[in-house]
Amino acid sequence: MTVPRLLTLLALSATVHEAASLELLSTLSRVGSRVGEIVVLKYGGHAMTNSELAASFASDVAMLQRLGMRPIVVHGGGPQIGAMLKKMKIESTFVNGLRVTDEATMEVAEMVLAGSLNKKIASSISCAGGRAIGLTGRDDGLVRAVKKQGDVDLGLVGEPSEVQADRLLSLLDSGVTPVLAPIGMGEGGAPYNINADTMAGAVASALKASCLLLLTDVVGVLDKEGQLLPTIDCVEANGLIDDGTAMGGMIPKLQTAISAVESGVGSAVVMDGRVPTVLWYIFLATTRSERPCSRAGEDEDGVSRVRGEGME
Repeated sequence: MTVPRLLTLLALSATVHEAASLELLSTLSRVGSRVGEIVVLKYGGHAMTNSELAASFASDVAMLQRLGMRPIVVHGGGPQIGAMLKKMKIESTFVNGLRVTDEATMEVAEMVLAGSLNKKIASSISCAGGRAIGLTGRDDGLVRAVKKQGDVDLGLVGEPSEVQADRLLSLLDSGVTPVLAPIGMGEGGAPYNINADTMAGAVASALKASCLLLLTDVVGVLDKEGQLLPTIDCVEANGLIDDGTAMGGMIPKLQTAISAVESGVGSAVVMDGRVPTVLWYIFLATTRSERPCSRAGEDEDGVSRVRGEGME
């Protein structure tokens, strides 16, 4: 009786081992297909303020490098800027998710973004085994900016007008991840405060990145009932803005996703940065997943849900 049971256990073990091996080979194949891809990550929100999530993000970026992908990080820092402004008793207001920026606010924003935050993120990636350098859009004129126009004067809030893609590519070709603070260089070298989502989109578009990942503090894009929309096209995304469903910080995120996809970026994903190692749900999905923003007519079938966010 012992021999048949042993044979059965051995057969079961071999079956499990074969399944695990096939899954491993499938995973390696998916990772291998992404070697050399440029991935732009907008990093901000709770993922920056929580020490465990921050360490996880740095490790993820370092791992992307080791796997042969070429990540670029564009970080925010709104809560940290807000805290410093409050400490210095400088009032701050927002219009459609964008901070109105006078000269005093700009000085604080640059101090916080280009100073402690930027260098901390770059050093964390290096400590995790990767290579990274902290920069702003003003350094070497990497991101030139113009004043953002609109019905309301936002002060020194800018929009990217030109991204020096060749200079960023030279860093990527050297195996170094640029970590960019969202400050652009205006006429005469003047600083402009750029929304981090917007700057990440401009960088992704200029480099024709394979994907743009926007980490946020919500589960994703929601409809009027507060339900997650796993995939929407650009027309639907514009509709969410026009009818007021998308509010506050989600507006620039959707605008960025729309612009990036329409300019040739492979996919744009709004993802929950509060989930540890959330990047791997995107890169190691076992099936084709849904894009939160895609060109109309694409991804209409043959998709599967990966936490409501994803890309091919």
